[in-house]
Amino acid sequence: MSIAESEVKARRIAQLARDLARLRGDVPAPADNPVAFWVPGRIEVLGKHTDYGGGRSLLCAVERGICIVASARPGHAASTSTASTVRILDARSGDVAELELSPDVESTPGHWSNYAITVARRIAMNFPGEMRGADIAFTSDLPPAAGVSSSSALVVAFFLALSAINDLPARQEYRDSIQTPEDLAGYLGCVENGLDFKSLHGRAGVGTFGGSEDQTAILCARPNALVQYSFCPVRFERAIAVPNDLTFVIAASGVLAEKTGSALELYNRVSRRLSVGLESWNRATGRTDVSMGAAIASSPDARMQIREVLRTTTDAAYAPESLLRRFDQFDTEANEIIPAAADALARGDVAAFGSQVAESQRGAERGLENQIPETVALVRRARAIGAVAASAFGAGFGGSVWALVDSSSVEDFRREWIQRYHMAFPERADRSDFFTTRAGPAATAL
Repeated sequence: MSIAESEVKARRIAQLARDLARLRGDVPAPADNPVAFWVPGRIEVLGKHTDYGGGRSLLCAVERGICIVASARPGHAASTSTASTVRILDARSGDVAELELSPDVESTPGHWSNYAITVARRIAMNFPGEMRGADIAFTSDLPPAAGVSSSSALVVAFFLALSAINDLPARQEYRDSIQTPEDLAGYLGCVENGLDFKSLHGRAGVGTFGGSEDQTAILCARPNALVQYSFCPVRFERAIAVPNDLTFVIAASGVLAEKTGSALELYNRVSRRLSVGLESWNRATGRTDVSMGAAIASSPDARMQIREVLRTTTDAAYAPESLLRRFDQFDTEANEIIPAAADALARGDVAAFGSQVAESQRGAERGLENQIPETVALVRRARAIGAVAASAFGAGFGGSVWALVDSSSVEDFRREWIQRYHMAFPERADRSDFFTTRAGPAATAL
């Protein structure tokens, strides 16, 4: 992390320690020293809606994220809460949530505490036995619902804090299923989507049908590099250095990419179109492929056969043309664009890298049908004013755009990008956010 950002985070951690003491009523607990973590957001450089389909992504962490400090609940008679109570302070808003480490804790959709509740419920279910509650204070400088994984960062942060308080890695259930950072990323993806992970059974995620790309970027990123991973299961493929003379600029459009209500249905529709295509393929062939990526890899001519099945399907929930567009976007993004883009960046050919990124953006507009005028305009204006590459990223239907820019002119670029965007979309000016970042480090215990 850059020195300036490190200093910012150090001040925030120190303040959170003071906030935590106030939350606890300044109860002395010399045996329960606080634990602290840095948990970043991420950029999905490439890999638009590919992870849950068994595709691949090109990822990095950002230098914005969540600082979190936690300590075990004090075990004294004056406490009004149970030993398994978790109290969480959002230091930025002053909001406090209280919940139990219990498999029966109820969800609170639409509130940030739902991510903590989802984590607490899954921990209690997957790691039975005595659990100790915690007092937690956190703060985030990630723009919310902007596609930079603010929600997944919360899930990771709450899990890391509660895991450290309860020493989950020492438990047999943990050791049997989670042995690497990639395993943990896959597990936390399943915490969010409610699916089983190996022997750790799932239940009631946060409501999204996503994969584990976000958690992988957050837990497995490398400073000053992009990491290429494939999914279902999570597998590291390679790391590519980001040239020192290039810097990321992130534009949060100001259109929230919420994953609740009607917006959740739009997001899940993108993933369902791929899963319905896979169901059509398995039904037509009698196969049991677990992902579209596995189906494509099943034989040399599987790609052609899948397209024929989708072209002629008559009983799917979506029109054949819609299933075909979604399949082609997935296949091209995962199996053509990402390998070619990574190769280009590795050999220093930023023009070829930018061309592949532009093709990915076109695929999102045609095949995913999840772009909005604001993100499309941000991409086009970024390229027009000199970005070597630019793309929308995240769930879509709002969110953010990244641009890769010459480091020597990054502030001039950022100012002009802001000006052009606000001129075109003045109603978004108050909620948009433009910031620069290096490819940063993964989640870290401090």
